[in-house]
Amino acid sequence: MSKVVLITGASSGIGKAIAIFLQKKGYIVYGTSRNPKNIEPLTFHLIALDVLNNKSIIEAINLVIKKEGKLDVLVNNAGMGMTGSVEDTPTEEMRKVFNTNLFGAIDVMKAVLPQMRIQNSGIIINITSIAGYMGLPYRGVYSATKGALEIITEAARIEIKNFGIDIVNVAPGDFATNIAFSRYHTPVFENSAYKENYQANLDLIDAHVDRGMNPSEMAKKVFKIINTKKPKIHYKVGSNMEKFSIVLKRILPDKIYEKLLMNHYKL
Repeated sequence: MSKVVLITGASSGIGKAIAIFLQKKGYIVYGTSRNPKNIEPLTFHLIALDVLNNKSIIEAINLVIKKEGKLDVLVNNAGMGMTGSVEDTPTEEMRKVFNTNLFGAIDVMKAVLPQMRIQNSGIIINITSIAGYMGLPYRGVYSATKGALEIITEAARIEIKNFGIDIVNVAPGDFATNIAFSRYHTPVFENSAYKENYQANLDLIDAHVDRGMNPSEMAKKVFKIINTKKPKIHYKVGSNMEKFSIVLKRILPDKIYEKLLMNHYKL
């Protein structure tokens, strides 16, 4: 029987690319969106799910299980970006990003685990970010949400080992998606002490996304992980420089690494 896959945040970008790729490979794919009725018809099933609404999460997962009788793969992809200095960004907006990127992902994991325990099988793939391995200037909150999800995954993996379930992280670097348009941007305040540096970094961040990799590379990686008997805990998908930046953080003294980041972002 074909494996049943649920992908959150599948109406665009990386989630959509993964859904289309897996559907072509013969998987039964259910993608989710907060408002699927507003999305043009896709080749895979698109159902309603809001990671900020636990009732919505439970209803979507129950729908898939009722129709298919099982759930083999969860790709926890739904999320949002954020830019802004720590000082200028409203704390309430920070909480929204944590609720989406971290607690939303946790709630979806919690909702699928009972079914996967019954099956004594399943894999959860959390889409994090290479940005989660370091505190990036003007993206600190986003980095923190993705870094926290990486650590939660490490803990949960150990807790569910006896149930035949795997949980892994896949950390993408910059990909050519519409994330730049959907993220929360702290305004460039006229009286901000960070005005010039922040604006310059906004332009740099958007340029990196525009030159990013094709989302199909993430789809290929997810497909490979699903078909790996003993998947690793952490995967990184990005340019050689992005992946090497994680290695440098491990081996360089903190202040030298900080200086490299500052030079990269022209600070």
